[in-house]
Amino acid sequence: MRDLGYLLPGLPIAIAGFVAMITGLVLGIGLAVLAFVGFAILAGTLLLARRFAAIERKRVGWMERRPIGPVYYTSTRRRGLSHVVEYLRDRQSWRDWGFCVLILPVRVFTWSATIVWLGFTIGMTPLIVLAWVIAGGGGFRGLPLLLAHVLRGLATLEASLARGLLTNETATLRARAEELSRSREAVVQAEADTLRRVERDIHDGPQQRLVRLTMDLESAQRRFDDDPEAARPLLEGAVTQTKEALEELRAVSRGIAPPILTDRGLAAALAAAGARCPVPTTLDVVADRLPASIENAAYFVVTESLTNVAKHSGASQCAVSVLRVGDTLHVQVTDDGRGGAHLGKGHGLAGLADRLAGVDGRLDIASPPGSGTTISAELPIL
Repeated sequence: MRDLGYLLPGLPIAIAGFVAMITGLVLGIGLAVLAFVGFAILAGTLLLARRFAAIERKRVGWMERRPIGPVYYTSTRRRGLSHVVEYLRDRQSWRDWGFCVLILPVRVFTWSATIVWLGFTIGMTPLIVLAWVIAGGGGFRGLPLLLAHVLRGLATLEASLARGLLTNETATLRARAEELSRSREAVVQAEADTLRRVERDIHDGPQQRLVRLTMDLESAQRRFDDDPEAARPLLEGAVTQTKEALEELRAVSRGIAPPILTDRGLAAALAAAGARCPVPTTLDVVADRLPASIENAAYFVVTESLTNVAKHSGASQCAVSVLRVGDTLHVQVTDDGRGGAHLGKGHGLAGLADRLAGVDGRLDIASPPGSGTTISAELPIL
């Protein structure tokens, strides 16, 4: 029945697609002298071809009980005429257009054969029933099975053409390789930025304080024997300098995975991070050990989010959830603050998307003004 349900509406769809594609092509070429108008019509025709192709993929997937693919269209962020030209240069769109044109003669044959065989079978139904009653089927025993095989063959013919033109595994794999390459480059750049930040912050902060601390301790050492009271303020200042240096070192270490994450896992590391957060934080964290890259990425999502909560949100409470569902780790940090968080350049959350891209993860931020912030991440566990 699925083969029949696929074949019967095929001809009307093919006629509509053929007329739209040929009309669009003729108008687009005919108005090419008007540059933008002709290009716009051609681009609109290709966009319509994508819609027909999407319908056909769903129909074939329904018939075969499994989706067909993969398919890849060139993405574009340009505007105006450049956007139109990108549509015209997309190979898969032209393959979709070709399918809409080539499928018509195929559908004329398959639809006609379907109607003929279906009509023949319906017309023979009384004789088939009579043969079953009198002689247990007689010479008509295999007719229904033959009809099923014929419909299966016709449907397979159309589906083969759809698979040949409406899918492009090579282009999809190449696009995937390019995406992974960009992700790795983004991760490398993020790590390089982190190292430069650490180097700069250590030089400008803790290193300068340690130099002053050394000088104060040497001065206190020289005065200790002659004037212990004069040495006391220097020692008190050295203690203050030590505390401030420790605080600066903690700030510098943000973006570097702590030893507790490697030694005891994500749950223990996030428990320590939550305890340091000045905003009351509840934790619901998976206790199982995960791949190191996943634990690192999840840790930085949570800690950077907590830093954002503490510095900018004005929240009174925060909730952290890190749960594994199947082969995906779901991370969510929610607060009841003022909202308005974003991934703009220079913002504390800006590097998270690049870091997650390196592990094929995805980051979402929902932060309407005045309604709190929810930062969600999904990390596939390979």
